[in-house]
This record gives sequence, structure tokens and C-alpha cells, in this order.
Amino acid sequence: MEVLDRASEFDADPSIASGRHEGTLLGTLFFEPSTRTKMSFTAAIKRLGGDVVDMGSVESSSVTKGESLADTVRVVEGYADALVVRHPSEGSARMASEFVDVPLINAGDGAGQHPTQTLLDLYTIRENAGLEDLTIGIMGDLKYGRTVHSLAYALTKFGAQQHFVSPESLKLPRNVRYDLHEAGADIREHTELADVLPSLDVLYVTRIQAERFPEESEYREVAGEYQIDAETLEVAKDHCRVLHPLPRVDEIAYDVDDTDHARYFEQAHNGVPVRMALLDLVLGGGA
Repeated sequence: MEVLDRASEFDADPSIASGRHEGTLLGTLFFEPSTRTKMSFTAAIKRLGGDVVDMGSVESSSVTKGESLADTVRVVEGYADALVVRHPSEGSARMASEFVDVPLINAGDGAGQHPTQTLLDLYTIRENAGLEDLTIGIMGDLKYGRTVHSLAYALTKFGAQQHFVSPESLKLPRNVRYDLHEAGADIREHTELADVLPSLDVLYVTRIQAERFPEESEYREVAGEYQIDAETLEVAKDHCRVLHPLPRVDEIAYDVDDTDHARYFEQAHNGVPVRMALLDLVLGGGA
């Protein structure tokens, strides 16, 4: 909530962030492709008065020479005041953080977690639907979708009723489901969106991620399932908001963009004030 409140302040008046961290350098180490996360972190630190030192592509880095993640972050720590790491291995950011003394932020660890995406998701939900008495549907790739895992844990903190919609082969991983139950989460699993759509305040749609499947044949079996369009949403509540972490492929038709339900581009834009807030706090920004 502290991050969201700070983000709201920056969102309302961006000028108050100017120069707060002048001279600060943020090291970005992205071992997987990224558009929104990488660019919004870059925009965030620059709006705070700082700048970025970027590792560049994996192909142009010493990773191709066999350098370990631990060694890479220890080296880059000497160039920057904080680090942002995206890596294909689950748990990589947590492991890397044990080797450095500067703040290290997880920008996505394989099919594990994506906590800063969750912060901007929560911010968008709070701005559009509120976080109290929330009924949310989360649809698509729940097995490999790291955004889903982080969001589900966070929504449990607010007592949200969570409906998970996916094909059987892409259900929530057993360990995530167990953790949610242990935390007292109110979750229900479905294979059909129609069963729950009329009751939702928010529908969170995710892409079926080809790059996460161990076998291409497994991906082909479910690719193209669980698509929505403007007609699909005719039975939704007028105030139901559709979110998506992006990029989308064909799971949300373009005709949804012109409806009052669509909030996914606003959601992407919210990555800047939210990541500004997070960076401000980890870098010691005062009130």
C-alpha cells in the first residue's frame, strides 16, 4: 500500500519526483526479452533524476563466455546504486540478491514470479474497481504465467474472491494452489469463462506463452483457446474492467479496445509511476 500510495502521488503530480534521485544509476540486466518492464523502469529512474546502465543483449555480454549470474551481478553492483534483473530461471533474482549489497528488484524469473507487474496491476485495479470486496477472474495460462502467480498471492492479502479459468493442462501449479489455500485464499477453478463472467468486477486475461512450454505440441493443443471479444463481454457487468499484462496475441480481439471495459493500455502506462514509487522507496526516498 505504501508503494501504491507513493505511485498515486507521482501520478497526480509528476513534478514532485523531478530530481529526487539525481545522479543515481540503475543497472538493468535482462536475460529475457522485455518491452514494457525494461522501458518503464528506464523511464521511472530518469523521471526521478537518475539514469540507466544497461547490460545490453545476452548475446553481446560476457554471459556468452560462461559467466555466472552471481558474478555478473557482483560486477554490475560496482557500477550502479540498484539493480533490476530478469532471468529465465525461477528463483534467480532471490539468489542473485544474496551476492550484492545494493537493492535488487525481480523483473521476472522464468515461470516463477513478476512482483513489480503485480504492483502495477494492483494499482490499476484500485483505481478502477477498488481492492475491497473484489471478484476477479484470471484467465489463460495459469501454469506458466508468472504474473498470475504473483497477483494471486497479492490479491489474497485483500480477501478477493478469485476465479481461475484455464484448460486443464494450464491450471495453477500445485505448489501455488497449496500456498494460496494455506494463506486462506478464496479461489475457485473453472474451464469455462461463461460460468463466472457475469459476476466479475475485473477480468485479467493472460497470453498462452509458447516460450514457456517444454514441448511445442503441448502449446499447439491449447493455442487460440480462451479468446474474448466485444460480443463475449455483452454479459459482463458495465463496470467490469479487462486487464492484460501484455503483449497480447489473439486472446483479446481488437474490438474490445473501443469498449469501456478495456484498461490494459492504462495498466501498461501505470508501470511508470508504480516503478518510480518502488525505486524511490528502495533508494531511500523520504516522505
